[in-house]
Amino acid sequence: MDSKFFVSALVLAISACASVQSPAPTATVQDNLKPSANESVAMVFAAKGVQIYECRTAKNQADAYEWGFVAPEAELFDSSGKRVGTHYAGPQWEATDGSKIVGTVKARADAPQLDAIPWLLLTAKSVGAQGALSKITSVQRVNTVGGAAPQGGCSQSAVGAVARVPYTADYYFLTEKYEGLSQPNAAVSPAVERMGIYY
Repeated sequence: MDSKFFVSALVLAISACASVQSPAPTATVQDNLKPSANESVAMVFAAKGVQIYECRTAKNQADAYEWGFVAPEAELFDSSGKRVGTHYAGPQWEATDGSKIVGTVKARADAPQLDAIPWLLLTAKSVGAQGALSKITSVQRVNTVGGAAPQGGCSQSAVGAVARVPYTADYYFLTEKYEGLSQPNAAVSPAVERMGIYY
């Protein structure tokens, strides 16, 4: 076989493989939102849904009223647009393979965009079946758009009213380095696996 032809074919093959994966969304985070040194990004999911609030009496003012956070309600998508899971009260994230984690807020920072919910770093614990999410140790919520509590409309006559505020965000799921996904054929698309990418 002609060596020049072989090299050209190899270059084309490598380029084709590289083009299959879509680039992960990026975000520059503050130091307090960065993962620990022994963690790296395993996958990135985009979320689209709502942040749910309820009109309540203010905690420290009997004659004042405020929108209190209830829960998130969103669907998770990989970089190809395929639905791969859900996000709901807890906060919890559940993959379509049944694996599930619950998060605890570790740090937060104001979002760069006005009227967007904060960016977060959360510790994560597996509470479901073995699968795509079972080895996740931390979650970052970044690139948030919308979702902030309404500015008005909460009064004595509106107590108990519910507001569902649309939002989008990117969720970075992190594992201990080299831990990887727990199942090679889990419901998560390979296009969003980002092993070894950390910042």
